[in-house]
Amino acid sequence: MSKVFEFAGENDFCPGGPIYTNPKEPSLFLSLGLPVDVFFPSRKRSRISAPFVFSEERFEQKKQASIEVLPDECLFEIFRRLPGGEERSACACVSKRWLILLSGICRDELCSQNRSAVKNTEVKSKIEDEEIEGDGCLSRSLEGKKATDIRLAAIAVRTANCGGLGKLFIRGSNSSRGVTKVGLRAIARGCPSLKVLSLWNLPSVGDEGLSEIANGCHMLEKLDLSQCPTITDKGLLAIAKNCSNLTDLVLESCPNIGNEGLQAVGQYCTNPKSISITNCPGVGDQGIAALVSSASNVLTKLKLQSLNITDVSLAVVGHYGKAVTDLVLISLPNVSERGFWVMGNAQGLHKLKSLTVTSCLGVTDIGLEAVGKGCPNLKQFCLHKCAFLSDNGLVSFAKAAETLESLQLEECHRITQFGFFGSLLNCGANLKAISLVNCFGIRDLKLDLPELSPCTSLRSLSIRNCPGFGDGSLALLGNLCPQLRNVELSGLQGVTDAGFLSVLENCEAGLVKVNLSGCINFSDKVVSVMTEQHGWTLEMLNLDGCRRITDASLVAIAENCFLLYDLDVSKCATTDSGIAAMARSKQLCLQVLSVSGCSMISDKSLPALVKLGQTLLGLNLQHCNAISSSTVGILVERLWRCDILL
Repeated sequence: MSKVFEFAGENDFCPGGPIYTNPKEPSLFLSLGLPVDVFFPSRKRSRISAPFVFSEERFEQKKQASIEVLPDECLFEIFRRLPGGEERSACACVSKRWLILLSGICRDELCSQNRSAVKNTEVKSKIEDEEIEGDGCLSRSLEGKKATDIRLAAIAVRTANCGGLGKLFIRGSNSSRGVTKVGLRAIARGCPSLKVLSLWNLPSVGDEGLSEIANGCHMLEKLDLSQCPTITDKGLLAIAKNCSNLTDLVLESCPNIGNEGLQAVGQYCTNPKSISITNCPGVGDQGIAALVSSASNVLTKLKLQSLNITDVSLAVVGHYGKAVTDLVLISLPNVSERGFWVMGNAQGLHKLKSLTVTSCLGVTDIGLEAVGKGCPNLKQFCLHKCAFLSDNGLVSFAKAAETLESLQLEECHRITQFGFFGSLLNCGANLKAISLVNCFGIRDLKLDLPELSPCTSLRSLSIRNCPGFGDGSLALLGNLCPQLRNVELSGLQGVTDAGFLSVLENCEAGLVKVNLSGCINFSDKVVSVMTEQHGWTLEMLNLDGCRRITDASLVAIAENCFLLYDLDVSKCATTDSGIAAMARSKQLCLQVLSVSGCSMISDKSLPALVKLGQTLLGLNLQHCNAISSSTVGILVERLWRCDILL
């Protein structure tokens, strides 16, 4: 390069010598004013890549033309002419403005040629969805902070290209940008195939949002509204008028929905199969009567909870509930004995199979007997917190309900040993399960019963937290129920080995599931006899809190239980030796093992736990303080198939 700068002669660039005295220092050539090629090394790279216009010694950047300058009306016309769903989804990713515009386009507003393409795409996508999900529709769920209008708009645009949204669940809402009518409008316009809608705890959603759903989603079948205080009868009326296929309706804690909304559902919806109404103070007898009477031939499931209804509603249910199979009545303070008596004597509940009554002061002996006579096909009956029900009413009901298969009594404190055994002996040959929970009226009395035929149909017995239930009652049960397969005696601190041994000795069928949790007086003798006599059928055994159970029980289990897959010895007196004994067993194949709170199980059990872990899917090591963190780390690494609770 130096030769170039020092060049002189006839053909010099500039005759007379070089331009610069030291040509190596200048960093820029000056313009020579001649049409020649000159090299100009630049000092910096230009940061401006846009074209420039030179005007009056100024450089001005030329503005790029953008589609964003178009008004919404023009963009709307462009978007509705897009050829397919993929193109619309891609455009929706550009900005929130485009997303909102695209989500507001109904299917009918697409160009005709595009509608046919969308239909073909949806048919193909629906076939693929059937293979994946099995029900032919997509399901989406938004909870908490994720529940926003923007996400709903995105769901509406995207699912329209994937077979259509069938189920939408919204739980809670974003505190600052929660779900409003804008989001529901997007769903209504983009998801006309929506069949299931569940809205929980959405104070910002009112009648306008629900009306948008009603106008756009005529295929809606199931509606669940919970804690939506701004939705009134007006919104429910819109649903009833436009969604005639509605079959399931759930209303919970909606204070502004009352009789008018339920009357509209009864008038316009021809096939309501399941109705559940909870804690809606505006609902009274008029709404329930209109709804039940209009759906007398189709309504199969009915739940009424915490409502200001009276005996009139129960009379209507008893007369018009011809198709009802499941009935739940909870916390109805204004319903009296007369209401249950009329419901039973109305002779309309012939198809009723399951009845649950909780916290209803109107359940008395007379009313319960009438219900038993008026429901000839009743199979499952649950009574919770019925303070005025006595032994006479329970026995009378048992005599009338000949088809009863399952009886559950919870917190019925006036029921004594006479009522319990009386219902057991009078329920007929179909009773398969009986349960007592928190019944403090049960006392261990000496009953001089005549020679009675055993209840050979009973398969499941559950006695939980009944402090008065002792060895005498347990021995009597053992004599009366020789075909037991599932036994739960939980929290019975008054029973000992003697009481349960009588059950084991008289049990002709092999026990399958046994829960003795909280029975602190049971010892290894019970487990030894049980495993010897029923080890070939036993599948689940719970000894949680049985403090007198030691390693001897684990040795007996390891030797005799061939089918046991679930074992709980939490808070028992077991040690490393018991765990090692189970690991040495060749026939034991546990899937779930719980040793929570066993303070004498230490790091020495690591090899045994690893061996047991070959078949384990769940292991509970909570509160095992003698097991170190390093041992836990090895177990987590080695037992990768097993869920370990620490």
